[in-house]
Amino acid sequence: MVQYAVQHQRGDRKKSNHRGLKLIERSLNSINNAMRFEFDHLFILTDIGASEANRLSSFGLVEGGSRIHRGQGTANRCFFFHNAMLELLWIHDPEEAKSERIHLTRLWERSTNRNNAACPFGICLRPAKGSEDTVAFSSWAYRPPYLPETMSIAVGTNSDVLTEPMLFQIPFGKRPDQYSADKSQPLDHSVGFREITRVELVSPAANNPSPELQAVLETNQLKLRIGTEYFVELGFDGEVQGQQVDFRPGLPLIISW
Repeated sequence: MVQYAVQHQRGDRKKSNHRGLKLIERSLNSINNAMRFEFDHLFILTDIGASEANRLSSFGLVEGGSRIHRGQGTANRCFFFHNAMLELLWIHDPEEAKSERIHLTRLWERSTNRNNAACPFGICLRPAKGSEDTVAFSSWAYRPPYLPETMSIAVGTNSDVLTEPMLFQIPFGKRPDQYSADKSQPLDHSVGFREITRVELVSPAANNPSPELQAVLETNQLKLRIGTEYFVELGFDGEVQGQQVDFRPGLPLIISW
C-alpha cells in the first residue's frame, strides 16, 4: 500500500508538471500572439446614415472622414483615436451588398438580422511590424472592388457564423497617428481620449467560440464574455478615471475611461 501511494504521488507530480509546462507554453504563445497583432478597428452595423454618430459627437468625440465603399454596398461614419478607429457602418446599396463578389462576407445578412440574433460587429486586426505575412486566424482572401486588384483583406472562415463578429485582417493597416499627411484624421477629442486599451465583446453565443474567434482571443486584442444581448465595451487609456457611459439602446456600445 505504501509503495502504491508513493508511485501514485510520483504520477500526480508528473501530471502536475506536464500541466504546468502546458500552461507556461500557452502563456508564452499568448504573449507571442499579442506582440504579432494589433487591434485596428471595430465596426458596428447601424441604420442608414448612422444617426447614432451624433450622440458620440455630443458626448465629446470628434468625427473624422467618412466614405462610401464602392462596389461593396456600404458606407460609414468614423471616429479615430491614436491607435485605432471606431466605424459605424450601414448598407448603402443593397444590390451591391448582395452581389456575387460581396455576398460571402454576409454583410447583408448580418445587417438585416442584427436585431434578430445576428452579431452586429466586425473586428479588424492588423499585423504588427515584422509579422506582415501572418494572419491571426484561418481566412479567405476578400478582394472588394474599392481596393486595387493586387490587394486583399483576410476574412475569417467563420464569416457565415452570424452569431459571431465578422473577423478580418488588413495587411495595410496603420495606427491613425501614423497616417500620412494626406490621410490624417482628427485625433484630439474634448473628452481627452487617446487610445483604445480594451475591446470586450458581450455575446449570448460566447460559450462556444469558433476556432477563428478563439484565435483572435488568443491575440489578447479582444475579450469575450457571456451576456443576454450583443454589445461591445471600449476602454480608453487604461480606464484610470473609473467612468463609463452607456449608449444603449440606440447603439450597442459602452465606453469606459
